Amino acid sequence: MLPYQTLEEATLALGRNLTLAERLWYNYSAQKSDFLLYSHNALFMILVFSLVPLPSAFMELSQSKRMDKFKIQPNVKRTFSDMFNCYKYVMKMLAFVLGPLQFVSFPAIKWLGIHTSLPLPSLWEVLSQLLVYFLIEDYASYWFHRLLLHSKWGYHKIHYVHHEYRASFGFTALYTHWAEILVFGIPTFLGPAMVPCHMITLCLWTSLRLVEAIEAHNGFEFPWSPTKFIPFYVGAEYHDYHHYVGGQSQSNFASVLTYCDFIYGTNKGYRHRKQALEKLKGK
Repeated sequence: MLPYQTLEEATLALGRNLTLAERLWYNYSAQKSDFLLYSHNALFMILVFSLVPLPSAFMELSQSKRMDKFKIQPNVKRTFSDMFNCYKYVMKMLAFVLGPLQFVSFPAIKWLGIHTSLPLPSLWEVLSQLLVYFLIEDYASYWFHRLLLHSKWGYHKIHYVHHEYRASFGFTALYTHWAEILVFGIPTFLGPAMVPCHMITLCLWTSLRLVEAIEAHNGFEFPWSPTKFIPFYVGAEYHDYHHYVGGQSQSNFASVLTYCDFIYGTNKGYRHRKQALEKLKGK
């Protein structure tokens, strides 16, 4: 809850006129508790997860031959029932895991210095923090994924659930064992723990990270995707190989950027397969 009773009081406290964004934030958040504002993070995750996979889901269900050329595994067909069952599973898991996690993690969020107050961060501050969060999460997730979830114990006890779909689609991004949500929650919140931010930035970060995960699982590779311009970006084709190989996969562990796989040599199988396919196409 903001420590100002009126906009005029907030203006005096900041020593300047509020920006339009700050006035909108004040009008929305002034009478809401910090916990309620933090709970928006879970709401945004549910909205993102429910809406972002829909375009690729419609393309999959349409079974259009024009779209088949963009489908990574065109021989695998998914039904509405497949997708809805996956969605229901994830919604149940979010209700029983993400909901309680909001209560448990809130004191830590406050202690770390993630705040709801004015002034709002500048665009440059938000973008620089998001970049830092993506880099930290990507590096940490690589090692959690490789050493823990693809260890013999981690795979058979936890990660096997996520690999039940060898040809992924958008809704499978969060189709995991409940413990995996907790495991990947660590690298996700490591960045904000190291570089505390505004609550708006936190919600934006978790939403963007989820959008990226959905994009990496959507099962389609489009040549016009804006992510093609991001250096070392994982993308759907790259991550699909990890699912295609299955539980024995020791390749393509990266979550956002591929540099860790390249540096540590865990994308050799993928590169050899891609080179072989390109040679076949060239014949």
